Amino acid sequence: MHRAVVQHRRRDPVAFLTHAYRRRSIRTQLLVVLIALSTVAWIVGGAVTILQARKSTRIEINAAMELAEALVRDAIPVVRDNASPREVLAAIPTQVGSVRHVRISVMDAFGAPISSALAKRVTSQKQMDSRPPAPEWFAGFIAPPIDNRSIPVFSEEHKVGSIVLSSAPGDEIAEVWENATGLAKVALLIGIASIAVLYMLFGRVLAPLKSLAAGLLDLGRSDYNVRLSRPKTHELALITDRFNALAIALNSVRAENRRLSKRLIAAQDDERRQVALDLHDEVGPYLFGLKANTASIASGISSTTLEDRAREMLTMIEGLQSINRRILNRLRPMALGQVPLTELLSGLVGERAQQHPDVSIQFSASGLRPSYGESIDLTIYRCVQEGLTNVVRHAGAKRAFVKVAHEGDGGYGDDDAALLTLTVADDGRGIDTGVSKGIGLQGMQERVQALGGECRLEATAGLGTVLHIDIPVPAGILVQRPRTVS
Repeated sequence: MHRAVVQHRRRDPVAFLTHAYRRRSIRTQLLVVLIALSTVAWIVGGAVTILQARKSTRIEINAAMELAEALVRDAIPVVRDNASPREVLAAIPTQVGSVRHVRISVMDAFGAPISSALAKRVTSQKQMDSRPPAPEWFAGFIAPPIDNRSIPVFSEEHKVGSIVLSSAPGDEIAEVWENATGLAKVALLIGIASIAVLYMLFGRVLAPLKSLAAGLLDLGRSDYNVRLSRPKTHELALITDRFNALAIALNSVRAENRRLSKRLIAAQDDERRQVALDLHDEVGPYLFGLKANTASIASGISSTTLEDRAREMLTMIEGLQSINRRILNRLRPMALGQVPLTELLSGLVGERAQQHPDVSIQFSASGLRPSYGESIDLTIYRCVQEGLTNVVRHAGAKRAFVKVAHEGDGGYGDDDAALLTLTVADDGRGIDTGVSKGIGLQGMQERVQALGGECRLEATAGLGTVLHIDIPVPAGILVQRPRTVS
């Protein structure tokens, strides 16, 4: 369908040009409009110039013809009173002088041209001083019809000859062409300079739009701390103010969501801790007592049948105890807060390695402190637990690697830029990051985001999966000398 649309646009030049125009930036669109308007103005100005020049040329030529005819008629009486009328007649053009846009020629009684040496020199000098001719197409627009006037000259009632006046608008047209081209060059230079100035001006005026686009991109990436500087343009300043207000509102909403998520997770952890305490402090002792009494009964009776039943009860009680321990561990690791975080995670990784000997799992920790608070410790523990569960269940991996590190503080006691990072990598089949996430991954991501962190999953088909988790370390965590476990 897209190809058909492209072919239709190619067949329709207007649609193609419209599409190409709309794809350009606002700056380019404005300049295209201004260039088009300037071109139209230049064409209209040229047409008006041609029409005005045509009118003024006709007036100028007609006035020149009238002047030349009056001068010639004033010189004719000299021919009548002279004994050599032919020579005086030939000298009339010289006596009349140069009249612009008019050619004066002398004919004898039989229509043959008469010219003198002085007239030839004057004509030659005029040709040397004349302007270069205008192009034929321009002359065709400007030139009026040629006006020829013949004035007969008599001496003693005999026709000596005639003086012929012919309009010659070439010099006037050349002058109009010279003025028009000069004006056009000046207009073109001014237009180019104006476009260059407007190009820079539009760039400065529209520069806030680029900042606005970059700011919207940051908002799309959940960076709500971005703020735009207020431009001087009133309209763009209003847009910038609305953008900054939106960023502040989104940042406030995110902070509120994080606060609510922390409260929710804290409530869940408290509930799980209470359930774990109930199972440990109340159910556990009862199971232990049942097991002890059953073992005593089994060892003190002589009946084989009763002994078998007692040992069956003992087996079931041991199973209930094992289930109780697993439930306790899922609800809340009993060692949480009792042993350093490094040892707690190392034990979890070691336990999974023993449960799945076909997968080689390596663990390393760098710079960890004994504890980061129950919320962070439990989140890191659950993320390692869920990550290894996905590795052994879904990845089909042979090797896995778990790394936890305290990074970015640049020294002990400075927690402003500190991060607790977790990486779980495997060499399995990889997963499709575009599909919907499972409950385990969603829960992991919700926990991390509630602590202000970031959870990323990178996978390539056939090349394994890498889970990255970054959690900011809050200020006030006690300093511990870094240890490395591998």
